[in-house]
Order: sequence, then structure tokens, then C-alpha cells
Amino acid sequence: MRYRDLDQLIKEGRTALNTGPIAMILVEDEVEVDTTLRHHQQAGFDSVVALMPPGFDLPRDLEESMLRVDYDTTAEAALERAVNHMIASVPGQWLYYCYNAEYLFHPFSETRNVKELLAFHSEERRDAMLAYVVDLYALDLKQHPDAVSLDQAHLDRSGYYALARKDAARQGHPKERQLDFFGGLRWRFEEHVPLQSRKIDRIPLFRAKPGLKLRGDHTFNDEEYNTYACEWHHNVTAAICSFRTAKALKRNPGSRYDIPTFRWHNSEPFEWHSRQLMDLGLMEPGQWF
Repeated sequence: MRYRDLDQLIKEGRTALNTGPIAMILVEDEVEVDTTLRHHQQAGFDSVVALMPPGFDLPRDLEESMLRVDYDTTAEAALERAVNHMIASVPGQWLYYCYNAEYLFHPFSETRNVKELLAFHSEERRDAMLAYVVDLYALDLKQHPDAVSLDQAHLDRSGYYALARKDAARQGHPKERQLDFFGGLRWRFEEHVPLQSRKIDRIPLFRAKPGLKLRGDHTFNDEEYNTYACEWHHNVTAAICSFRTAKALKRNPGSRYDIPTFRWHNSEPFEWHSRQLMDLGLMEPGQWF
């Protein structure tokens, strides 16, 4: 189903939006759009909303099964505006957001779907889930000049770290149960990445509620939503495996010719399996066995 804007979707697609969880995919270019949408359909989302420019094409089956919304994804704060518009329209519903060429994984995702994940998370009285954005990249940039290859995808097996998140309202004291996470291509090539874009943590899965707002740094105005765990034990975390940074580094004129390869001694093939991500410490099951 195709809609001319988000307002029309919210008005006329209410039946689809009343069942959840809902995935919102912001389509910035035509790279791996169909695989991204199919991945999240198969993950168990009841509704997948594709926010994309009107001129982009989709296979017929996706045109029929997606909630496609014509949207200017190049506008300033395009993601935050779309997500916040949806938050205000579906209070109580679980939402997820990502970009094209990004793929959500959670512990045991091969045998348990996202509905089961969120059911468990809800039982733990959690309304948001932390994820790390794990950079994927092709090694052969001559064969894959945009750095995207599902068959030859690699990731960094180490080089990740966390720093205390300072609270400006409390004279720079660390915020409780909040950390800023770094690593991957944004760390290795940080001279080409703006300071505000170097973090790899995101809260992509959350329950909408009145007054909730997503901010430009992928945090929310409710500080409890930004925590990595509850007060009494560790919680489930997820991973978003993403070609987005690799694409940007190869498209940006300032970095394109400075990076002949993304390969380094800690590169390893991505297995497209949750076990690899858990073994590397890039997500954890918490109390979910």
C-alpha cells in the first residue's frame, strides 16, 4: 500500500498500525532496499513502513506488503521528524527504526522472532532496548566501490569501547546506567567522521508514549529509555549490522580516496548469525535463555 505522506498513512492505515511491532525504514538511497525490507518482515514485525523518495522502485510483492510512504529522506532531521510523528500517533505501540542496508539481529533471532523478544523485554518492565550499530563492509573496494556486499560482508571483531555519558545538568557527573559506545569504522576512520556521529549506540526498539521524543543523537527525552539495563540485572541487547558508515566513507569526497581498503588485522567475515554477535560481545541475552 502506498501513501503520499505520513499523515495519510496515520489516517488511512490505522488498522495496520494498530498491530505491532512496527518497523520504520528510512530509505536514503537504492542500495539493498529490498533485502532490508524483507529482513525486517522476516524478523516478525507486523507492519513495515518504508519511508522513501517517490522515484525509487520496489519489487511488486514489496509494494503490496509494505506500507510505503513518499518521504524526503534528505531533509534536515528527516529521521527524527518521522519517528516522532509516529510516536505521537501510536501511543503504547512498540516501534523500531533503521536505515536501508541495515539489518536487525537479536539473541537467538534464528529461532525466536522480534515479538517474542519484546514480550520478554516487556515482562522485565523495560520500554526500550539498547542496540549497537555494527559496521559491515566489503573488503574488495574495486569490485564493490560502494563497500556493500552481502556475500563478502566483514566486521571488526574487536576495537569497541565505552565511556561514561556525562550529565550536563549535574556538573558533568556520569549518568546512571548510560554509556557512550564507540568502535568499528567510525573509530578507525574518526578523522573523517564528525564528532557528533561517532557513537555506535542506538535505542532502535522502544514503546511509544505521549510526550516521548527522539533526539538527533539517537537518544530520547526520557532518560530511562537511554539506559542499557534496569537497576536489578542486565537486560537483552540487540545489534544493527549496517553498511551505512562504509557507504558514506566511500561516497564522501573527503574520505573516498584516503581509504583504499577497510581491511585490518581484526576484520573477520560476517556470518549473518546471532551467535557470532553474542560471541563477540556485540549483544547479550541478559536473562533470556
